Amino acid sequence: MSQKFLSTPYMKALWLSIGLHVVLLAVLLSGDFSTMPKPLPTPSAQQAKPIEAVAIDKSQLDKVVNKLKKEKADARAAEKRRLENIERRAAEAKQRRAKEEARIKKLEQQRKKKEQEKIKADNAAKAAKAKAAKAEKLRKQKEQEKQKADEAAAAARSKRIKEEQAAKKAEELRKKKKAEAEAKRKKELEEKKRKEREAKERAQQEALIAEQMAAEMASRNQARRQQMLSEIDRFSALITQTINRNMIKDRSTMAGKTCKLTISLAPSGFVTQVQVGQGDRVVCEAAKTAIYKAGTLPVSKDPEVFKEMRKIAVTVVPEF
Repeated sequence: MSQKFLSTPYMKALWLSIGLHVVLLAVLLSGDFSTMPKPLPTPSAQQAKPIEAVAIDKSQLDKVVNKLKKEKADARAAEKRRLENIERRAAEAKQRRAKEEARIKKLEQQRKKKEQEKIKADNAAKAAKAKAAKAEKLRKQKEQEKQKADEAAAAARSKRIKEEQAAKKAEELRKKKKAEAEAKRKKELEEKKRKEREAKERAQQEALIAEQMAAEMASRNQARRQQMLSEIDRFSALITQTINRNMIKDRSTMAGKTCKLTISLAPSGFVTQVQVGQGDRVVCEAAKTAIYKAGTLPVSKDPEVFKEMRKIAVTVVPEF
């Protein structure tokens, strides 16, 4: 029996059976089970020989087929997971990009807002500077007008004094001529009277000159006092401008509110003390912080003016 099995016809049948199973496995691996495999060409009548089929265990074949199906299904599932992972990472990258674009947009809006606030602050500073320059020009104009008025008054006084002196001299000359016509016996008496009169006139003239000098001095003192007060007002305006420039302001809490402060200054402008008076607490605290932040404030180089403003009171009104 074994010799018959090992004969050539049986070996051919065995290899043919194996070949058919390999073709069947290839068809199963392709995954298309909708169509039937084409029949193998039958050998011609001249080549037909009896073939004995060799049985192969179907359970083993099913195991191989199922294993191949499982591997293919696993490969498809792995590919699906890989594609889903790629899509998930792409979605996450898109979200991160959107968040970054939103952050950049917000930063740009903040930059533009700060730039607008700076432009507004610069415009306010320019307007305040122009206002101060206009006030300074008006002060100088008034000072010049006052000086001209003082000069005109002095000229009028000088003219009046000269006229009075001329009138007095004319009166003296008339009396002198009249006295010369009198008798000699009255000469000593007239001489005495003349001396007394001259002494009296000198006293009157000296008193008049003293009165004029006192009036001139009072006028000058008044002009100087007016000038000092104008200088103090100017530096008070400069100080409030400096405070406003250094203040951190909030329109919602400070609009329409004020604060009175008394500031002690050194000759260099260095702030030695700040006393808070009446006013809104928030405005007062912000103004006090702004003063210490500035460190030094504008002061006059004139010793007399500085003496008056060594301890100066200002009212702070937040400007927006």
